[in-house]
Amino acid sequence: MSPKTITPSLSPSPVFVPGRVRWWQWLTVLSLDAPLVAVAWQASFARIAGDASALRAHHSLLLGAAVWLAYAADRWIEGWRLTEQTVHTQRHYFFLRWRWPAFIAWLAVLGCALALAVRELSAREWAVSLALLGPVFAYLLSHQFLHRNHPWRVPKELCVAAIITLGTVVYPAANFAGPLLPFVGPAALFFLLALNNCLLISDWEREVDIHHGQTSLALRYASARRLAAALPWAVLGLALVYVFSHRGPAQTSALCAAASALLLSLLARAEPRLGRERARVLADLALLTPLLALALA
Repeated sequence: MSPKTITPSLSPSPVFVPGRVRWWQWLTVLSLDAPLVAVAWQASFARIAGDASALRAHHSLLLGAAVWLAYAADRWIEGWRLTEQTVHTQRHYFFLRWRWPAFIAWLAVLGCALALAVRELSAREWAVSLALLGPVFAYLLSHQFLHRNHPWRVPKELCVAAIITLGTVVYPAANFAGPLLPFVGPAALFFLLALNNCLLISDWEREVDIHHGQTSLALRYASARRLAAALPWAVLGLALVYVFSHRGPAQTSALCAAASALLLSLLARAEPRLGRERARVLADLALLTPLLALALA
């Protein structure tokens, strides 16, 4: 793939009306979709560890809070750069319109999360939690400030997928006594799913990124759209191989990955009919398959 900027022709899209949020958009607008996905996969990885009881409520709360804080901060900073004339998504408009109430809520969540962490986390869990702060801060600093328009910066899709994958696996792995090999396959499948989710959204929101002055793989590489369409089938194939070669919770995790990959592939085909806003919401919901597995367990 050659690093050249692609300038697509802007196709007609529904008129964007700032503040007119449909009921099915609120999870995305409030930045709650990614925390739900992370917590669902964290529970799946805890079962792979063989001791689901080692994952307690505070682990899920802290992961959900951490993911929300990162996503909300990213959108808050982005909203600071935008105006009502340039904003083109309801999620960014929310953080533009409610900038200071959102900031107060962010501080409140941060304070509660820190208090919970001080009370509940072990020394080892504190160590891995602090280690994860580095990549998160590096991403926000690089992509929002230092390298925002740099042509060779690490693609945001790769950064987001890697950070959320590390977040989902960090507490189950920290409380696992043996080698971490059982986590590698399922975590790799989740990373590819998260990357595919980001790739599809960046393709659907090319117009948004242009208006917001952002870069994405869809804008930088002509082959990104083909990769986004092909990746679900690759994940599906890898997940099925894992299903037939493993048993127990690892097999269940791979089945969830296969189901999510199939749903993403169907969404990639249906997006022109659904529209980018509905497709974006459904792309996040497609990663919640571990909830069904946990309900049936």
